[in-house]
Amino acid sequence: MSDPEQVWRTAYRHPGPWDQAFAPLSMAAAFEDTARRVGDAPFLDFMGRHYSYAETLDGARRVACGLRAMGYGPGDRIGLFLPNVPHYVAAYYGILMLGATVVNFSPLYSVEELAAQVEDSGTRLLFTLSATALLPTAIRVLDQSGLERLVVGSVAGALPAAKSLLYRMFKGKEVAPRPDDRRITAFSRLIANDGDCPATAIDPQTHLALIQYTGGTTGVPKGAMLTHQNLTANARQVARLDPDLGTGRDKVLGVLPFFHVFANTCVLNRAVITGGEIVMLPRFDAAQALAAITRTRPSALPGVPTMFQALLDHPGMAATDWSSLKYCISGGAPLPAELKTRFEAATGARLIEGYGLSESAGVVSANPYQAQGKSGTIGQPIVGTRVRLVDKEDASRPAPDGEPGEIVVSGPQIMAGYWNRPDADTASFCHDAAGERWLRTGDVGQIDADGFIRIVDRLKDMIAVGGFKVFPKHIEDVLYRHPAVKEALVVGMPDAYRGETPRAYVALADGAQASGEELRDWLNPQIGKHERVDAVVIREKLPKTMIGKLSRKDLLLEIAAEQG
Repeated sequence: MSDPEQVWRTAYRHPGPWDQAFAPLSMAAAFEDTARRVGDAPFLDFMGRHYSYAETLDGARRVACGLRAMGYGPGDRIGLFLPNVPHYVAAYYGILMLGATVVNFSPLYSVEELAAQVEDSGTRLLFTLSATALLPTAIRVLDQSGLERLVVGSVAGALPAAKSLLYRMFKGKEVAPRPDDRRITAFSRLIANDGDCPATAIDPQTHLALIQYTGGTTGVPKGAMLTHQNLTANARQVARLDPDLGTGRDKVLGVLPFFHVFANTCVLNRAVITGGEIVMLPRFDAAQALAAITRTRPSALPGVPTMFQALLDHPGMAATDWSSLKYCISGGAPLPAELKTRFEAATGARLIEGYGLSESAGVVSANPYQAQGKSGTIGQPIVGTRVRLVDKEDASRPAPDGEPGEIVVSGPQIMAGYWNRPDADTASFCHDAAGERWLRTGDVGQIDADGFIRIVDRLKDMIAVGGFKVFPKHIEDVLYRHPAVKEALVVGMPDAYRGETPRAYVALADGAQASGEELRDWLNPQIGKHERVDAVVIREKLPKTMIGKLSRKDLLLEIAAEQG
């Protein structure tokens, strides 16, 4: 492996030195320390109802004691099947204080998806809400898996009094009745204790805090095992990217779903590390987000590119007060340069692209907040993180000089391994000559002379065209230059002669008009002959994941269904 780390040391543009260390710290201790320091300060703003650090700590302790009274303890896996609601925060930190392990589940999961991950992780108890979109699914999983109990919260109970009344009056059809079942406990009953029970001793370096299932872009999702130190190190790493750290309180708009690793680190855990406030929204809705920005005046907004595009497209954009917003962090998918330019011009905030994985507890690299960044790159490694390039065919060798290679990462935030998947561990890590372990990301990239990393594509997404390897992202980047193109995905289609041929799927910008033939004829002369697409297919919209990331996997499933 070549050693690019001299670049970080000599041209580092993040605040402070690159080679910072992070003392062992549990997530439970971090939360308790902050609550003692700023107990009366607001921690959560949920639709106008405020929760202080002290109040949230009390709730988390009651969750821990309630779970202990039920017979749960260190090492047990306890699941969260919840959107962004106060119950999530209390349960998350309560589980960690107990010494148990949180397992995050998407609220959009089907019965089959939830049951599979409950069984894989050995989840014993599941937190959810009395919502028609969640509770019936959770009950079916309770009936057909090894799950033992449900703890069910009420959204109305977490709202301000007036909104709670309106919710009960007008959202009744969205509320699912809680069955009279001894396996199902009300959240209010779980926390009906004084929160005073013995503390659990936690070794941050070895104690498993979170099982975070990967997005499963190919194959079956795997559970990344993240220790307490992985989580607190990454939250501290992200906090130290901010040149304004310590000069005032953060207020973060929390529209990313907490169950996702991006929000877990950059919203929830980072706020705890800095003593900041989170303005919570149950899900992303452009109108609600714009109203919340004007009402609460946040200083930061982490999101994915499709969120920033949706805000730009909304008619309420111009009337929104953006004066408080300083930094917007974009992750989860490549940030188009045009989107970055338009959003910054419209808001006056800095839109910063970063990069990370579930396996890295959230963040690996980012462009600098204030210093000069580079559009189209994922920035430089964050503090304490090492990044190298290895040969795409043989990860035991460095990438040839000047050529793209697979990005590998080492740092305190890198997972312990995959839950019950030693085979996947072997394939997902490589070792250098000194025996140090490096996480293989599956992303192909280049590192320039200033230490900025540019992703070329993913190894698993490459299209094999007559012996040539085609990177879909390169074709997508060219498509994004066309003014009519809003979103683009390129996939490989079976071809009797060449094996595969690239095909592009496009959603048009609002008000734009272009045919697939016109876009194909515009695109193909600008790319290599082996990269040329056989067609550009116009769609009203392209499939996305829960956090708004374009989903190549779901597009391929749609295409397969259409073709029978």
